[in-house]
Order: sequence, then structure tokens, then C-alpha cells
Amino acid sequence: MAVPAFLARERIIARPGFNRWLIPPAALAVHLCIGQAYATSVYKTALVQHFDASLTAIGIIFSIAIVMLGLSAAVFGTWVDRNGPRAAMFTSAVFWVSGFLVGSLGIYTDQLWLLYFGYGVLGGIGLGIGYISPVSTLIKWFPDRPGLATGMAIMGFGGGALIASPLSRQLMNFYDPDYDGTAGTVPDGESVALLFLTLAALYAVFMMFGAFIVRVPAEGWKPDGFDPSTVKQKALVTSESVSANNAIRTPQFWLLWIVLFCNVTAGIGILEQAAPMIQDFFRDGATSAVAATTAAGFVGLLSLFNMGGRFAWSTTSDYIGRKPIYMIYLGVGIVLYIILATLGSSATWIFVITAAIIISFYGGGFATIPAYLRDLFGTFQVGAIHGRLLTAWSAAGIAGPLIINGVLDMADGEPGELVAGDYRPALFIMVGLLAVGFVANLLVKPVADKWHEPTSSPSAPDNEESAVR
Repeated sequence: MAVPAFLARERIIARPGFNRWLIPPAALAVHLCIGQAYATSVYKTALVQHFDASLTAIGIIFSIAIVMLGLSAAVFGTWVDRNGPRAAMFTSAVFWVSGFLVGSLGIYTDQLWLLYFGYGVLGGIGLGIGYISPVSTLIKWFPDRPGLATGMAIMGFGGGALIASPLSRQLMNFYDPDYDGTAGTVPDGESVALLFLTLAALYAVFMMFGAFIVRVPAEGWKPDGFDPSTVKQKALVTSESVSANNAIRTPQFWLLWIVLFCNVTAGIGILEQAAPMIQDFFRDGATSAVAATTAAGFVGLLSLFNMGGRFAWSTTSDYIGRKPIYMIYLGVGIVLYIILATLGSSATWIFVITAAIIISFYGGGFATIPAYLRDLFGTFQVGAIHGRLLTAWSAAGIAGPLIINGVLDMADGEPGELVAGDYRPALFIMVGLLAVGFVANLLVKPVADKWHEPTSSPSAPDNEESAVR
């Protein structure tokens, strides 16, 4: 599919002397916008009441969006690589903004299916294309620090709720004066519809800004002083190449699929229910007032750790390796989930700190997985491999909300009426998932020689550009 000339890759090749540090702001402009997906819990209860629906029925909206993210990343990955980041960012903006506009119409007209189609399907396609659009470009600009590059590329996605959560709360309060953002008050449906319209306008401006400042390096460019032969080789890092078709036939691919699925499912379990969760944990007792105040900024705090974890943990993986960092994500995560389930309701600070670290592991897992794939399969077609692996995110986007919402739907009450014990079964399910992921990561070993491409196979520019999208 051809793109207009002003979006073409050849129009955005950087001139000599271009500062590569101008590229991260372009990536952040897009990822901070599509990262709003993590702020859905701010208006989730409002949608439950507006549509007179169950938690599960409303949670499906988020699940559809994440499913479409994974599918569109896999389907459009080759198109993104061929046409470049500007075309991808522009297309992402069109779908993402259209999703908010159609979703707003669905709320206004009381048509839940329009919200599914708008925010879920159209918005989800925008999520997927926008998510992969800047990553391969940043990898090419920062070949000397792949973990740092992937962290920069997608930390904005984790930080989107840091902006969207308080902004959404303020806008809904403006549109519905009876809502003040504290426990016991819920915005009406019309205020959420107006919120969607406002976000659509704001995100259109910022995503287009990112699309038009992004650049790709000229062929053969490399950072001053960088010598690829001096890059330190770590355990599991290969200099061979594996095609996408062969990669999905290896046990390593499916072990990493399980690792990503388990890590993401556990993280989504908290993110998707974040705002009401902390209020329910501290409904009774002297800490209830503190909990109500803390809940107002809890989603934003989690977003900060989600974003920070993507950068800090992925950068750390450049030094200690990908397999050890996932042992931390999953192994320490098990301990933290047990603490959250058993001691989380004893003090607000225990709950907040534990949840924040868990979410930093969740974000770090996303930022590190592209480099893990590159270590195991080489740079040849690793972008296509990554796109296929993101189907684990799609599966987790269904499983995470279904687990926690299904458990809560069986409890006697709704968010705002529950207690910590109602969440405990779901939290222990997450412990089991993390244990499965930990074992899967332990089983990862170098890819067998039979899957390697013949040494005569060229690594074409398009394949190199597709690396770690």
C-alpha cells in the first residue's frame, strides 16, 4: 500500500550532523498519547453505571484494544518497516483519534458496541501501529545501546497514564461538577463522552508533532566512535540469523511467548483495576481517608513506575543480560504479589510501594523483550519475530481483565463496595502465572544451529530496519 509523498521514507532521511537525541521526543510524542490505554480505570466505574453493565462487559473494551494492538503490530509490521516511521505515526494518529470519536458517539447514543468498535477495534489498531512505529528507528540511531534504545522507545507508552489520569479526572470534573474525583463520586456518562472528544483533539496535535519531526539515519550511518566489533557479547547472544518462519518453530520462541504472557497478565491485573482497587483495599479503618486521597493519584503513580521501569530495567539488561533480568521480573514479582495479597491491606504505603514495583517489572518486561529476541535470533527479521510474539500481549489483554473482573463479579458488590479479601483469589492466580513464566525463562537456551540462516543469506536493509520494532 503506497503512501503520500510527504509521508514517504525518502523524505525523512536525516542530513549529516543531525542530532540523534532529537528522535526520542518524537517517539515520546506518540507513545505518551497511546499510553492513555493504561488510564481506563479512571472512568471505568462511570461506564459500568452509564451502560448498566458488568465489570467484565466494560473490561472487554480494554481487552479488545490490546488484542488489536498485538494483531495490528504483527500484520502491519512489514508495512511499517517499508514505509518508515512518519507514515506509521501518521496512520496511528488517524486510527487512535478515530477510536475516541466513535467511542464518544457510542457513549452519547448508549450503544456499547460502538465503544467496542471505536476504542477497542479502531483505537487498538492505532495502538499497535503507533507502538511499533518508532522503535526500529531508535534502534538504528542507538546501535551502541540496544536496551537503552528500546527503553526510550516505549517508556512513553508506560507513562501515558501519568498525564491522562489527572487530566481525565480534571476534565470530567469540569464537564460534571458533581464529580470531584474522590471516593463515592462517579462522573456521568456525558462527561466521559466529552472527555473522549477532548482527548481526540489533544492527541491529534501531539501525535502529528511526533510524525513530522522524526527522521531515519542515512544508509551506513553509525555513531561517532562506535565499532560494532567491540560490542560485548553476553550469554545467549548470537551473531547468527534466524528467519521469522523458523523462529516460531523453535522452543525458544514459545518459551518467550509464555514469559511475556505471564508477566503481562500479572501487570494488567493491577493496571486495569488500579483506581478502585486501592480504595477497596482501605475501605474500613483509620486509613480510609488516606486511601481516598492516595487513590486520586494512584494511577498516575503506577504510570510513572511503568514508564521508569521500561527505561531503567531495559538499560540494566545491557549490563546483566536479558535472562537474568527476567528472573528478577518474575521471581521477585512472585514475592511481591504474595505480599500484596497478604499484607497489602495492612498499610497504604505497603500497598502502593509493592504495586509500583510490580508495575515497574511489567513495563521493564515490554522494553526488554525486543533485545531478548535480538540476542537469540539475530537481527535478520527480528522485527517480524517481535510482531508475532506480541500476540502474547493480545492473549494477556484478554486473560488479565477476565481473571480479575471475573473474580470480582463473583464477589458481593461492585468496585467501591468491595474489600481487600475480594481481590485475594485473583492475586494468587497471578502468583501462579508468574511461577510458570519463571520456569519458562529458566529453560531458555541458545537456538540450535539447524535454525540458523545460511551465512550467504544477506541481511537486507529492510530486515535490519525491522530489527526490534
